[in-house]
Amino acid sequence: MKRIVLFLATNIAIMLVLSVVLSLLGVDGYLTQQGLNLGQLLVFCAVFGMGGSFLSLAISKWLAKKSTGAQVITDSRDPTAQWLVETVRKLARSAGIGMPEVAVFESAQPNAFATGARRDSALVAVSTGLLRRMDKDEIEAVLGHEITHVANGDMVTLALIQGVVNTFVMFLARVVGYVVDRTVFRTERDVGPGYYITVIVAQIVFGILASMIVMWFSRQREFRADAGGATLAGRDRMIAALEALKTNHPEPLPESLAAFGISGAPSGWGRLFMSHPPLDERIAALRGQTA
Repeated sequence: MKRIVLFLATNIAIMLVLSVVLSLLGVDGYLTQQGLNLGQLLVFCAVFGMGGSFLSLAISKWLAKKSTGAQVITDSRDPTAQWLVETVRKLARSAGIGMPEVAVFESAQPNAFATGARRDSALVAVSTGLLRRMDKDEIEAVLGHEITHVANGDMVTLALIQGVVNTFVMFLARVVGYVVDRTVFRTERDVGPGYYITVIVAQIVFGILASMIVMWFSRQREFRADAGGATLAGRDRMIAALEALKTNHPEPLPESLAAFGISGAPSGWGRLFMSHPPLDERIAALRGQTA
């Protein structure tokens, strides 16, 4: 989940900053000075929507290190660190990708993530809680899961999907802003303050709603990554790792966070905003695979 939250938060921040900067530079006013040219507006939104998403991807590795405090293992004499690096090397070779950077970050909870713009230049990081609470077989399965994300190019695909989502969020927000400015604020020439306020608010609202599409993709890729982890490290190990996650998350999350929990399974609309399927569903999917 950490990978997705970091990417989405960075993307939203970049898109909001871009919108403010473009408004200050008068780009929105230029696009609407002769009325609303939908074709021109769509091209403009596509350029900046895709650009914002791929900028998020480009800085994902740097941001992940800074935000989690992950320390890359370089020349450690610690046996656990050496085992970790060699295990990632073995799994990366089996998956046919270049050796990722391997890092450890402080967290009491078992967690891991992989990120990066390229398959052959990724980052795989694990928490200290994962190293303490799981055995080596389970850790290897978790690493296989993360390596599969890299091998499948999930972050690039996510950036493409997010770029398309950004395009339509920017486009619809500006259409709504233009209509509200004309009909509610009665602006007759160019665009007024109502346009800019409405665009920012609409972009946030549409961005949250559109995140359901990204979250749906995220849930699907988790099943594929589990299957890949089972192939690389063994199905029993992958199931054991997911069972260990259940054991280490015995208490339900607060309602405000349940939709984003790795083991939570809220009902109704809450499920649409989950980045990961419930652990029981993931385990059932693995058990249903042909041995």
